[in-house]
Amino acid sequence: MYKHLLDNLNTAVLLFDADLKLCYLNTAAEIILADSARQLVGISAEQLFKLSDAAFVSNLKHCRAAGESLIDYALELNRIGNHSVFVNVSITSDSEKFAGDMIVELVPIDNRLRILQEEQLHAQQNTARLMVRSLAHEIKNPLGGLRGAAQLLDLELPNAELKEYTQVIIEESDRLQDLVNRMLGSNELPNKQRLNIHEVLERVRWLVQTETGENIKIQCDYDPSIPEFLGDKNQLIQAVLNIVRNAVQAISERGNVMLKTRIARNVTLERQHYKLALRCEIIDDGEGISPDMLNKIFYPMITGRAEGTGLGLSIAQTLIAQHSGAIECSSEKGRTIFTIILPLLSA
Repeated sequence: MYKHLLDNLNTAVLLFDADLKLCYLNTAAEIILADSARQLVGISAEQLFKLSDAAFVSNLKHCRAAGESLIDYALELNRIGNHSVFVNVSITSDSEKFAGDMIVELVPIDNRLRILQEEQLHAQQNTARLMVRSLAHEIKNPLGGLRGAAQLLDLELPNAELKEYTQVIIEESDRLQDLVNRMLGSNELPNKQRLNIHEVLERVRWLVQTETGENIKIQCDYDPSIPEFLGDKNQLIQAVLNIVRNAVQAISERGNVMLKTRIARNVTLERQHYKLALRCEIIDDGEGISPDMLNKIFYPMITGRAEGTGLGLSIAQTLIAQHSGAIECSSEKGRTIFTIILPLLSA
């Protein structure tokens, strides 16, 4: 029973015996240490942490000998190749309660920083969206009056040449009305039904491939084991479509876009822990996004293209957030990755 509970914790837990040999680690610890319990159980603390801070093993020995607990901060764990992670460490040693065993908890610092940064970024983006929506509402009413006045004037003008000017006003008013509607976005809540993410991706792939022709290839790398989940198919198609179109626009003439799906484990989204999540990556080999734009691309009305409106990615993020998910982006020249993470099962 306790093993089942520990395996579902988001905190990494390791159990060492009196000889400082590892006798148990949970799933979160396997992820941090980048190795399986089958490979790690039975090895000594010296072997496990030989590439890390030497003082940590000394602290373990001291805690075992004195029966004391200890908390250490910003320990760098080095496991395989260049795999490195900074963690806060808590060591609990009580010979009476744990029969000589020691419990070690590892909490990745970068995960906490990422969560705090995401929350701050989301708060800023939500503030920007509220300002844009308020501005759109203020524009909408006088815009309708302007169009109506142009229509009345068009009816009164006897000269056909003069009517051309009123038609320009009407057409531009309609164009601005469409832009305002997109700025306001949809207020509809998701109509969630059971669906497979690959239905969404294949629909988007077909739509974009039809638009782009043969110069840009839309490829796929799907994990067929991903289960169905509850989602609004139309909203998810719109979100993914906005991102894929953005990827296509980043490719000058010829290039590739890859749609890739995988299972993610032990994911935290908006402070909620999920044992299983869906990870969908949209990868393109275009010019990339400049570093100064990378933290702004999800803000409304922010775009790197002269002809862009800066609404596509903002709308996509809003739709994914309505599914309790998140969008991340990393970019360098020749490789930009938009990652959509959607929860599958709650822990």
